[in-house]
Order: sequence, then structure tokens, then C-alpha cells
Amino acid sequence: MHRDTTGARWSALAVAALLAACGGSDDSRYPTLDGSKPLVIGHRGASGYLPEHTLESYRRAVELGADFIEPDLVATKDGVLVARHEPNITSTTDVATRAEFASRKTKKVVDGVEEEGWFASDFTLAEIKTLRAVQPMAERDQSFNGRFQIPTLEEVLDLARAEGAKAGRTVGVYPETKHPTYHVNLGLQLEDRLLAILAKYGYTTKASPVIVQSFEVSNLKYLRTKTQVRLVQLVDADDVNPDGTMSLVAPYDKPYDFAVAGDRRTFASLLTPDGLKEVKTYADGIGPWKPYLIPSKQVDANRDGKADDLNGDGRIDDRDRVMMPATDVVKNAHAVGLMVHPYTFRSEARRLASDFKGDPKAEYKLFYELGVDGVFSDFPDVAKAARDN
Repeated sequence: MHRDTTGARWSALAVAALLAACGGSDDSRYPTLDGSKPLVIGHRGASGYLPEHTLESYRRAVELGADFIEPDLVATKDGVLVARHEPNITSTTDVATRAEFASRKTKKVVDGVEEEGWFASDFTLAEIKTLRAVQPMAERDQSFNGRFQIPTLEEVLDLARAEGAKAGRTVGVYPETKHPTYHVNLGLQLEDRLLAILAKYGYTTKASPVIVQSFEVSNLKYLRTKTQVRLVQLVDADDVNPDGTMSLVAPYDKPYDFAVAGDRRTFASLLTPDGLKEVKTYADGIGPWKPYLIPSKQVDANRDGKADDLNGDGRIDDRDRVMMPATDVVKNAHAVGLMVHPYTFRSEARRLASDFKGDPKAEYKLFYELGVDGVFSDFPDVAKAARDN
């Protein structure tokens, strides 16, 4: 995603080709950047149903109607790109139960924070393949734990092609380079490895069914000098404050390459009008945490300094928040030609603001009406149903 000077103005033919590649289609109901339906992106596959970042989860996402599937990429000791949410694989695999790897438990610093556990970069691909995935969220179905392998990027690309052919449509792949600076420091730079694999599949242009995303900036700028595939700048935060403003606390306050370089800008800086103009010089879109687009706040009607328990269940969570007016981020991003793909949409009641009354489709519809160009969803069938019905 960087220094993109060739794609600011697409011809009608290029747009049509892109829609075909993405699985999108004309739908004037939604004020998206190019008039197409917003994309449904299977976040880590169909991770609401099956252990994330497994071929089974990706396959389920396609079956449920996802236009894209999303593999997060980390590198093994021997430099192979595999799909895991983090370099630390402790919570997403059964590695902690494997006696043969007990001695691999260690501490590493990831984006300035020390973590303990088992890390993909200490395992060869052959060793990674002996592990099995687990569901990291306790509230979700644990019955598939220990059954599925960890896939390579190439296996994910092959699956997208095969399942797309079976479904009679193109299924895109939306890889994320996880913690690029961390991998550079290990001598396992992700970007050239990713580009080599994408080139092998012929994915080198904006019409290719692939979008690459990252929370860092310099690696996206590097990628833009090497490829014309679409690039997306991810935008994070630490939390949402009670009043709906974004909490920016390290390491979630800024791209980590900014922290290393002493750059004072934060993630929020990227979403200002000037920040978006700069992002457009190297990327095709932004992937912001969804509260940047439509925030929510807690209620303190009796002004006792404590959040009101709106649903009376004895706990304070998202169900006790109320939605606020939308910000100008989508409007401003579209004004400079950037698509907007917010994350992460989930169906559990405790993750939905009071306005939605427990109905996840109501949340999707609010964001679709705002004009987002796609959504990262753990439950692609729900995202699709909200979009198409």
C-alpha cells in the first residue's frame, strides 16, 4: 500500500473488472465509494463458528457467502508464511499441551511489550504442522479444538481458488502482515515472501482478488513500490472511553514503526483529512476499528460517576452503551478515493450496543447505510444477510 499514483482514477472497465474480482456488484442502496455492494470479509475465516485461521474456517466462510477470506500472516523459523493471529501461538494452538515442545516456552518482546509463550518463529513448518488449532474465545464452540492444522498462505490461496470455482464466483484473499517490525528484527521480513507467493499466483494488479493490509506504515509504502495489488492501512486503538472518544495507549496508540522512529503521530492522526490524504499516496483503503466511524458511549443518568446498567444484568459491557452520531471518517476517506473496511463485527449479545437490541444485523445495517465498502466479520452469513435482505 504505498505511493500509489496510478490508481486514483479508474476507468469504468477497471471498476467493472474489480467488482468481478471482489465478488461485489452494483447496488445503489449503499453509498459505497464505487457504488458496489459492501464486501463481506470472513475475519480469520468464519471464526465465530470454527477455530480461526484454519482451512476449515476459511471454507466455512466461503460457504456462508464471504467475498474475501482473511489470513493473518506470521513466519516460521524456516521462513514460511502461515496463518496465525499473532506470532505468539499459545492461545490459538494446542502447543502448551505438547510435552515435546515444553522447552520452547520463552519470552519475547512484541511491539515493545514482553510476552511469554510459544512463538511461531521458534518452530519449523514441519513442527507447526504437528500442532492443532483451538478456539481462543471461551464463549465460542470448543468442540473442534485439536482437529485442524495450521495452514500456509499458499494453502489458503489454493482453497480460495478451489472453493470459488465450486461456488461459481471469485473468492478474494485479504492477508495481513502481522507485526512487520518484529519480523524484520528476526531476519524474517514478511513482505518479500508475500510478494513472491502472490506473484506465483499471478496476483500483481489492482484487479487481482487480493488485498494486503497492515497496522504499520513503512511496510505498506515498501509494498507499494513493488506491487499494484490493493493495500489497506489498518487503524487501531487501545479502547473506547466512557464518553465515546478513543483511548490511545501504547502499544495500540500508533503504528509500531512510528514508535520506533520517534514519530509523534497516532493512529487517530491517520484518520484526519490530512492523514487520509497521505494514506492515499500509498494505499487504496483504510481498515479502522469500527468505533472510529460510529462511536458509542456509556450512560450516567444519575450522575453518580458510574456507568448505568441499562439492561439490569449486573454487569457493564457493550450492551450498556448507546450509539452516537457517525464521524466524518467515511465521508473524508471517500472524498480522497479511499475505500473503508471497518473491523470487527461479531454476533454475541455482549458485543452489541443497546441500540441494536441483541440483533447483530441491525449493527451491520447502520454501517452499511453509512457507506462502508466492506466489513470484517466473524459471522459472514449474518453480514451477508444484513446486506442482501
